[in-house]
Amino acid sequence: MAGGGNHDRNKRVDIIDDWSNFLVNVTEITTKERILDAAETLMLDKSFHSVGLNEILAAVKVPKGSFYHYFDSKEQFGVEMLKHYVANAVAYKTRQLLSPGSTKNALRRLIAFLEDNAARCQEAGGKCPCLLVKLTSEVADFSDSMRKVLADGNNKGIAILEELLREGMDRGEISTEVDPAVMAPVIQDLWTGALQRAATQRNTAPLRQVIAYLKTELTPR
Repeated sequence: MAGGGNHDRNKRVDIIDDWSNFLVNVTEITTKERILDAAETLMLDKSFHSVGLNEILAAVKVPKGSFYHYFDSKEQFGVEMLKHYVANAVAYKTRQLLSPGSTKNALRRLIAFLEDNAARCQEAGGKCPCLLVKLTSEVADFSDSMRKVLADGNNKGIAILEELLREGMDRGEISTEVDPAVMAPVIQDLWTGALQRAATQRNTAPLRQVIAYLKTELTPR
């Protein structure tokens, strides 16, 4: 009986240890993500180089030691932040454009997605709502590691657009006169350029022009 009691006590200790480890891991993940989320918001409003470490830490109310626990340098932090942003952006874009079993017209899905982006840009007073677009010209030459994450994000976005175009063509909802492999990066580039022009003009007219063009170009004839 005594041996059984010791065994039960050991099991309880193991369970407590496992739970403690779980809580530590959850806390660490939460703190790191809070830092990344806060930095994304600040850098969308400003820029990568103009946002200082103290400003980020003040936003999430954590000590400076917490930052260096997760990130070795500001460059490595930038890489992690962009990976975090890309993962969320790709997941969102996939849900909006490639929902399995969706009965919504593929072209309408694309236009609704772009119109939602344009609305967010308008709410921000014409400021760019996409961190990848905003930081590309700033950090691509500063950090090759960050440039690669930006390139990966663009490639994943283009792949989603190409899949949507192929689906729409198969269902007769998008013109078969376009080549999805060619049109997908064109859409990406048109939208990126329009976001940059909207930011300089502080209005969404360039985005509306792209949407109107795509409606005409992609509608089945």
